Amino acid sequence: MVTVARPQRPGKVTSLAAQRRRSALIAWVFVAPFVLTFGTFGLIPLVSSFAMAFTDLRARDIRTPFNVDFVGIANFVTVLTDESFLRALRNTLFFVVLGVPVTMFIALVLAVLLNSVSRRVATFFRVGYYIPVITTIVAVAVVWRLMYQDTGVINTLLGVVGITGPNWLSDPNTALVAITVMAIWRNVGGSMVIFLAGLQSIPSEVNEAASIDGANAWQKFFRVTIPMMMPTILLNTILITTGYMQFFDEPFVMTNGGPLESTTSIALQVYNQFKYGNYSIGAAGAYILFALVGILAIIQFRFFRQRT
Repeated sequence: MVTVARPQRPGKVTSLAAQRRRSALIAWVFVAPFVLTFGTFGLIPLVSSFAMAFTDLRARDIRTPFNVDFVGIANFVTVLTDESFLRALRNTLFFVVLGVPVTMFIALVLAVLLNSVSRRVATFFRVGYYIPVITTIVAVAVVWRLMYQDTGVINTLLGVVGITGPNWLSDPNTALVAITVMAIWRNVGGSMVIFLAGLQSIPSEVNEAASIDGANAWQKFFRVTIPMMMPTILLNTILITTGYMQFFDEPFVMTNGGPLESTTSIALQVYNQFKYGNYSIGAAGAYILFALVGILAIIQFRFFRQRT
């Protein structure tokens, strides 16, 4: 017996279409606040700053922004040939090259240790290590600035063992290292939590199978744990690198970029350009920083993709 499908009534089709339009309208009502907020405070400033980078806009032109001249890539050339910007670039790269691997290493070691203790003990130390992450950077920077003074805690402890500590933040040879140490201390907790979550997601059966095959603790760590942690390591590496490439608060609060621009970062250099009224130069510097962050992220993706 062949069953012939009855055609839908026009009224039912109209009813379904009306329900879909109503659902779409309700969805847009809920999405509209975010779209308006993002467009007003995110998309419009983003597009405006990008256009600004190709003009000669300065503070005096802010009331007549459409009367500026188009200068092409001249601002980018000016930034890339400016000695102050190149010095800030070197400082930023030093901060990243030193800070990222040390932060990753300490965070991974702490995560492995906490993963091997009881849940109550792990929770206590996890909260303790994470407190610096949620503490305002201004408070942290002020406390560390006091610790780095001649009569601060660090030099006092060094004096106990007969070492005369330098004036950490006033010496161009030690200021950037001192700020990097503080940044590592502050960011280890967040990376440790991510690593700990990755370690706890590894099935216990995998390590048990490796033990049955005769693998010792080091072999299980490097041949089982690390390979299975590669997505977590990639995530942590990108987050830390991106954050360190944009470091601003630490030198701004602790040294204001000094002494002799030895702690000036790219972000602080861009801020100074806007402070001095060089809006187009600052915008060009900001997009150069954006490009550097994107290039590093692509390199990291390709590097870790070959090992996953």
